[in-house]
Parts: sequence; C-alpha cells; structure tokens
Amino acid sequence: MRKLVIFPLLALGAATLAHAQITSNPLPEPIVKKGLAVEVKDVVRLPDTREARPADQDVSPPSWARVSYMKDAPDGRRFANDSRGFLYIIDSNNQDSSNQPRLYANVGAAFPNANYKRLESGFIGFAFHPEFARNGLFYSIHSEYVRENSRKPDFIPIGYALKDVTYHNVITEWHATNPAASTFEGTRRELLRAAHIVENLTHPMGAVEFNPFAKPGDADYGLLYTSGSDFGFSNGGGPQSSNPPQTQRTDSIIGAILRIDPRSPSVSHGQKGLGDYSIPMANKFASDGNPATLGEIYAYGFRNAHRLSWDTDGTMFASDIGMDNIEEINIVHNGGNYGWMKREGLFVNGRSVGGALKELYPQPAEILDGKNKDEFLYPVAIYDHDEGRSVTDGFAYHGKIAALNGKFIFGDIQRGRIFAADLAALKKADDGIPRTVAPIEEVQLYVRDAGGKRVDVSFTDLIEKTMGGKPPRADLHISRGRDGEIFIHSRQDGMIRALVPDSGGATTAKK
Repeated sequence: MRKLVIFPLLALGAATLAHAQITSNPLPEPIVKKGLAVEVKDVVRLPDTREARPADQDVSPPSWARVSYMKDAPDGRRFANDSRGFLYIIDSNNQDSSNQPRLYANVGAAFPNANYKRLESGFIGFAFHPEFARNGLFYSIHSEYVRENSRKPDFIPIGYALKDVTYHNVITEWHATNPAASTFEGTRRELLRAAHIVENLTHPMGAVEFNPFAKPGDADYGLLYTSGSDFGFSNGGGPQSSNPPQTQRTDSIIGAILRIDPRSPSVSHGQKGLGDYSIPMANKFASDGNPATLGEIYAYGFRNAHRLSWDTDGTMFASDIGMDNIEEINIVHNGGNYGWMKREGLFVNGRSVGGALKELYPQPAEILDGKNKDEFLYPVAIYDHDEGRSVTDGFAYHGKIAALNGKFIFGDIQRGRIFAADLAALKKADDGIPRTVAPIEEVQLYVRDAGGKRVDVSFTDLIEKTMGGKPPRADLHISRGRDGEIFIHSRQDGMIRALVPDSGGATTAKK
C-alpha cells in the first residue's frame, strides 16, 4: 500500500489562524498518470431529446441527452435517465434485437412545473427499492419552479418565509403495478418537498440512493439517502453571515445528507419526518434527546455532496464539490459534521475568519496532526482547482479489470479527467488525523482502432467525436452496475461507455 500524502504546504509548524490568506497553489503536488490505463467502449446512446423541451425551458446550448445516472434494478434490468424527464430501460432482455433504449417512464410528463434550465435540474436522479421486484417501488428527485398551483413545501430554509421561495426539490415514490413490465404503470406519492430561496437553481438535491450492499435484517436495509446540498447558499443566496451558517445547523437540512425510511408513518407507525416518511431511530440525531435537531439528518456540513456510494464492507463515500479551491472525497459517518462553510478540504474557509468564501487560510498544525480535535470530520482525498473544477461520482471497484481492483474510481465533471485512489489508503486516512489523505493518480483511457492498435484518448475526445464538435464542458458522470463494472457518461452526448478489460491487439499507442 502506498504511503499517505502529507502536503508540504500544510507543514507550517505552529500555524494559527492569524496567518495570512493562502494565495498560491494550495496543493502544489500535481496529479499525474503513472501508467494506469484502461480501455473504454461505447455501449449505448440514449435518444436525442434536444427538441423535447422548448428553447426557453432548456439549457443553452442544448445537449443530445442529459444522462446523469445509469443504474441496475434489483431484478437485473438496466436503466438510465435523461434529466429532460425520461427514464429508459437499456437492458437487452427487455428490448428488440437492436438493443436500443426503450422508454420506461415519462417522468417529466407527471410534473408540469419542472425546471430544466440548468444541467443539474429536471429529472435529476432515481433509485430502486431493494425489493423492487416484489413491491414495485422506485424513487425520483426532480426540481420545480414555484407556480400558483405549487404545493406548500415541507421545508423552507431557516429565517425565510413562503414568499421567499423560488424553487422546489421534490422526492417522489413511484409504485409500479407490475414490477416486471417494460413500461411503467402505477401510482406515485410525494415524500418530501424542500424549498430553495436563491435566484438560480444552484445545487439542488442531486441524488437518492439505497446502500446496495445492505442485506435484510441490517440496520441500513431499505433506508433511502439523499445528497448533501447547500441549496445554493454558497453561491450568493441567503445571509452568509448567519451564525451558525446555514450548512452548520442541525435544525435545517441545508448541507445535510438525509437518511429516511421511505414508508409513510401511517404504514411504519414510526416517527414522522418533515415530509411523508419515517425517521430511522438509528440516526444519531433521531436519538440524541434534543427536540431542536432534525432526526432525518445522517451527516451535515457539506457544500454539494451530490454523489454517494458504498463499498462492499459498508463504507460510505460522498463526492463533495468545493467552492473556489478544493474538491473532496469523504467517508461518511452517522452524525458527522464535515465543516462547510467553516472548512474546505484541510483548510480554514475565509468566511469563518472574517474573509470571503473563496479564500483559504492555514490550519493550526496541532489540528492537522490530530493532537487537538475540533468538531469536524475531514476528507480522505482532495484535489485543487488547477487539476479540475467539480468532483464527480466515485465507486469502489472489485471487478474484471485487474489494474483497477482495490481502487476508488472517480473524476472531475468539468474537465472529464478520471482519477483513482487506493481503497486501503482512503480508509486508513479516515483515522481522525486531517493531515493524512490518500494519493490520487489519473487514469489514461484508450480505445482500439480498426487495426487493433491502442489509441490514447481523453473523455472529452470521445464526446467531441460523437458530437462532431467540442462540448462546452465534459460533464463527466460515472455509474456502477450490479456486477461492479464501471460506466462513464455525460450530460452532453447521451452516450454510455464502459471501462473494460483490455481487448488485446497491437499495443502501439497513437498520439
């Protein structure tokens, strides 16, 4: 196992918060390619939906299909969403011989108020109940404009009123009458409606997830998680000087990952949450004896922990998008506080010392070394903005590609770079000593040409070839099948690609 990284910039001796703002590169050690290369192959392209929404309801320029997630249902079928409002089956067992995607549900048709104006908007995410094959339940999250016919939200940010609300994040439970059918027919029930109060729909709730490795009888089985979103407060919304900051409150879901029992309290006979769901009493804030805390909070203090995943041993990971400086991979613990808006990566955020959110200040060495403990949990891997701009999905890998086994595979949304970190190093870094984080390396993608020669490519190269032009940004997202294999896709070109074992042939790389 590689040694954990100790960043030289952080070795500041008895540093105190009186030190000046960090204005140079906060993490000067570059992420490089160290020979880890993986073949990539096209799998399937979702339909072109550029005409599905009027121009004034879509992002500009419009992309082919906005693929945010590819997921396998517990019954083995494979699904993918286009955030313009469509859920597709892409498993060949339920399609014709051409293996083309088939529309399973027109989710957008059910929500006339849906907002599609940002890339992370519309029909954002979905998840299947672990017993979907029996109970037919799956869950979606979408964003809406506030209209005259809008329902009253279950949650409004602390200090605001209904008149301040601009958008809604909505979690819906869908009940398929026949779970095995190739087209959805059934009913739906709203679980949670949470309000934005910012002008632009920035950082909506981006994920709903079940722990795929929880088994019947486990405390985590059947519990639904949401992403940890700051609801746009980091981008100019709300009183930045509130004390505590919106993301540091346990009476608010701003910046919090929620864990809920999606059953209505009328069914579970459990404690009611903000919406029509039950609160798992295993959540630390549900059993802390404090009526001011929200029991649905699992962990908090995130800026935009928009993607969640688990390893086979139950370790939970969150990819948290930073502000102007640091991107984070975190291991998530029940009741943990991950620091935003007071911390960014291993640094003190400027807002907490009278500066700006975009500023960084050094930590005292005794905090970094773990000799003195503060109230925060720290990331297990980080990179800064000379390497990328927005961390994307990440997954533990135990599949067919030998070079990736035992690694955590993630990437950067905007630049399309794909990274890897050793799982053992990530877990060792989760030791309460902030200074230690796992090293990161970049994965080189390649394809095989018609003659079998290896051709090194970037993710952006692949999109540019498919689209016939350079995309405005890579918009990389990563998914994992039930077999553990990794897929990469974009909200630009609609193509889902797989990372695969080397197919052989000549090994000369083209530049």
